[in-house]
Amino acid sequence: MKKHKLLLFIPLTFIILGLTSVETKDEKIDTTAYENRLKRQGWVDSVFTTLSQDDKIAQLFFAPAYSNRTKADEDAVSNLVKKYHIGGLVFFQGTPTKQAELTNRYQSEANVPLMIAMDAEWGIGMRLDSTISFPYQMALGAVQEDDLIYEMGVEVAKQFKRIGMHINFAPVADVNNNPNNPVINYRSFGEDKVQVAKKAYAYMKGMQDNGLITSAKHFPGHGDTDVDSHYGLPIIKHDKERLENIELYPFKELIAKGINGMMVAHMNIPALDNTPNLPTTLSYPVITNLLREQLGFKGLIFTDAMNMKGVTAHHPAGEAEVKALLAGNDIMELAENIPKAIEAIKEAIKKDIVKQDYLDAKCKKVLTAKYDLGLNNTQKISQLANLTQDLNNEKAKELNQRLSAATLTVLKNEQNLLPLKNSERQKIAVISIGATNITKFQSKVSEFAKADNFTLSVNASNKEIKKIKNQLKKFDILLVALHDTQRRPNNKVEYSLDLQNFVGELMQDTKSVITILKNPYTLAKFKNCDKAKQMIMMYYDSENAQIAAANFIFGKGSARGKMPITIGGFKAQDGIQIGL
Repeated sequence: MKKHKLLLFIPLTFIILGLTSVETKDEKIDTTAYENRLKRQGWVDSVFTTLSQDDKIAQLFFAPAYSNRTKADEDAVSNLVKKYHIGGLVFFQGTPTKQAELTNRYQSEANVPLMIAMDAEWGIGMRLDSTISFPYQMALGAVQEDDLIYEMGVEVAKQFKRIGMHINFAPVADVNNNPNNPVINYRSFGEDKVQVAKKAYAYMKGMQDNGLITSAKHFPGHGDTDVDSHYGLPIIKHDKERLENIELYPFKELIAKGINGMMVAHMNIPALDNTPNLPTTLSYPVITNLLREQLGFKGLIFTDAMNMKGVTAHHPAGEAEVKALLAGNDIMELAENIPKAIEAIKEAIKKDIVKQDYLDAKCKKVLTAKYDLGLNNTQKISQLANLTQDLNNEKAKELNQRLSAATLTVLKNEQNLLPLKNSERQKIAVISIGATNITKFQSKVSEFAKADNFTLSVNASNKEIKKIKNQLKKFDILLVALHDTQRRPNNKVEYSLDLQNFVGELMQDTKSVITILKNPYTLAKFKNCDKAKQMIMMYYDSENAQIAAANFIFGKGSARGKMPITIGGFKAQDGIQIGL
């Protein structure tokens, strides 16, 4: 039927002349594109006819996979591939070489090539050891050169393809307008809907231009929540006008610009669907009426992980997947029990709750995506010996350094100390707070000037602090770096109360230059932040961020960044431009 429908749109002259190019003054028919459509449809139809009912359903499921677990775990994934013929995998923690080996194994076992996905918002370093982590999206929200973010998308796509992956569940398009958001926060580009849309597009465009399926998330907007949907069901009480104006804006922009994937969040939004305890993931009004019909999205729709409490708290395995399918999702990821879910959907088809034509169309849509990704010609990941080296190539490292430097935001420079002048004539102390050893920031400063180094751990005692305070009196310049000991930059200040009070005193000292290597939301939690005379925001703690800050302080870099949020007396888009 689909082939016949396609032919209805072909001009008569085109059919008469065969597959030849017909040119007029106003049009040129692309015969190559037509032939490619026929080939794609032919492959999809040929594969589809080989699939059983269970296989068709299974193509809509992605299972989790790890490259740092036991052989039993690996065999369990293999069983889902060989016995149930699932459509794809989502890789999580592990190592690149082991993941590549497992990917080769699973692809060799699949009756239909697998789509391989990863949730890699800041690159594959989010999941894999010995690989590159680019700046978090909140830090990228400070970057004024969106072409740098595009370059990051290009590099992420290259790394995905090198390791045999096809889908990145990124970018995050949530507008983070709730400082207490426990699940989005530093994963968002910020609080300004226009900036979020622009930067999400740059990232998405870089990836899609280089062959990836991307996935904007978390539709219809997870930025204004105080509940983590991994552990509960957030309820969003905004009216439709507010949702249209703020939360939906980046998603609408990305759809208009051709994003090819969308991930739906687990949230209850009465203004869109007033069914009690129903997450948006299972909502027909949200997914089909709003996303498909009103916004016109044509790409793949992914559920957020179906094993999250935002779903499972009120919808048991099997029932949840039937509802997710009926709502309009194309792919259900990380279902709690895939065999049970397959049986539940099969039973729903028998009862005519799910129409057979509807399932067939969903399956063919997944197969079409696989063809477009080149999975009709599956290739083995080769040259595993130098895989890690390839993923850590010099171009990617240099790009990462440039991105970190571009995030640097000067929030205060009242004494005009920055960049430092005549540093060779001044006594300089470098105080790394939240550190136990000499930091990269301190070692980099030593390349520019003679300085004395001090460190204070997060649990520093009042006695330790007093000792350092007395020593600091003799110095002309205090370079203070506030480090982060958390694995990721949550808006938490883990410093002892005594240490927080000391930071508050340093903030007010006219000879202090404060460099914050933490989540910007922590500004509201440090005393006297608004009284600082010199302050640099770096958004997260990494060696690249520390190097960029030290370089700038000594005139070897520029300050181009602008705040992506409003917090602690500072407004979104605040940022003093220096050295441009």
